[in-house]
Amino acid sequence: MKEEGAEGTHVLAFPFPAQGHINPLLQFCKTLASKGLKVTLATTFFIIKSGHNEVNNVRVEGISDGFDEGGIDAAKSPEMYAERFQVVGSESLAALIEKQESSGYPFKCLIYDPAITWPFEVAKRFGLSTACFFTQSCANDAIYYSVKKGLLSTPVQGPTVSLPGLPILELHDLPSFIYYWGSYPAFIDIVLNQFDNVENVDYVLINTFDKLEDEVLKWMSNIYPMKTIGPTVPSIYLDKRVEDDKDYGLRLFESRKETYMDWLNMREAGSVIYVSFGSISGLGEEQMEEIALGLVSSNHYFLWVVRKSEENKLPTSLVEDKLEKGLVVAWCSQLEVLAHKAVGCFITHCGWNSTTESLSLGVPMIAMPQWTDQNMNAKFVVDVWEVGVRVKLDEKGIVRRKEIEECVKEIMEGDRGEKIKRNAFRWKVLAKEAVDEGGSSNKNIEEFVASLLCA
Repeated sequence: MKEEGAEGTHVLAFPFPAQGHINPLLQFCKTLASKGLKVTLATTFFIIKSGHNEVNNVRVEGISDGFDEGGIDAAKSPEMYAERFQVVGSESLAALIEKQESSGYPFKCLIYDPAITWPFEVAKRFGLSTACFFTQSCANDAIYYSVKKGLLSTPVQGPTVSLPGLPILELHDLPSFIYYWGSYPAFIDIVLNQFDNVENVDYVLINTFDKLEDEVLKWMSNIYPMKTIGPTVPSIYLDKRVEDDKDYGLRLFESRKETYMDWLNMREAGSVIYVSFGSISGLGEEQMEEIALGLVSSNHYFLWVVRKSEENKLPTSLVEDKLEKGLVVAWCSQLEVLAHKAVGCFITHCGWNSTTESLSLGVPMIAMPQWTDQNMNAKFVVDVWEVGVRVKLDEKGIVRRKEIEECVKEIMEGDRGEKIKRNAFRWKVLAKEAVDEGGSSNKNIEEFVASLLCA
């Protein structure tokens, strides 16, 4: 439902330039546009050039990060990229805001990803209101906040961690930047510094929903006025209130849809294991071989997404043999696959987008976290929401073929699998409720839109 007078309000959104950060904020932009706001999403020229863009009702504008030809991979280090992005990006973002002011249709609010903190300063120079948009789970943000404020000492001492609103955590449940303290110093700075301006922004938005993380949300909301607006999944899979909203719209990878959809259409309901480890995580050759052999020995159909950059790690037998029960593709529309009746289980790295998509579509998970926030997400998948199982690693940190096979059979064939499937369906219903008319996230979005109109 469009708000009266909304057409005069122009919002600028600025995500961190990575697919996992762009998707949820872009989806939120489409929701705002459906309510009549004029919305522009700014991202780097490299992302725009690399992407396959089909975004309805949201204008996409480019800014420079200083690496227009190669993006973050062109920088010698993450630290170098962050420094240049701040210098060049600040100037380029300011130029975009100035250009819009001169057009007579200025921006009123900047929604930015706090993984980059400097957009806040740019917005304030131009008198824009500000909203930070957290793309990860509230549980992970609570851990990072606790480290930032000294509530959790690092390196972490003791076998378990107890913090408000969270279950008792073992060390391997913590985000990898905290568990492996000192690893990826540039990234730990990003996740801790995202709280730098939160006390001063006008709105704090987070991509989750009330019932999904109720206890930790209550604790964090006493510190910051957090408003849940998720799950940010295209409308056709949830409330169906945004017209023609079938995909996020800005994709850095292309796929041949007819290949895997035709293959899925030939399978019985709940018979296929879907396997994907996202757009960044890379696995070693030994791990790839163990996954491949575990999938084959499970004797279930499987659809495995292996990026082109990872194909050389596949065992020769999997590449050369004509698989009777498996299909390997370079990329696919994950939402369409998860929504397909043939899919009965998702082997996932537990990135937050993949996790919320699986929850929203009621698909049980086999959690195989790799790094960053994925360990915490896996903890909630198994022990809090009870919608999956988690693989066990051997002494070398490898998930062996037998473990893969046993986890698949536990979900697809076992008694525990039946309970997990019922729980998954329950969360699917709750996710839809949150974004539907009168739901908690929908109310928060309506209040956000109304406050922009009154400002």
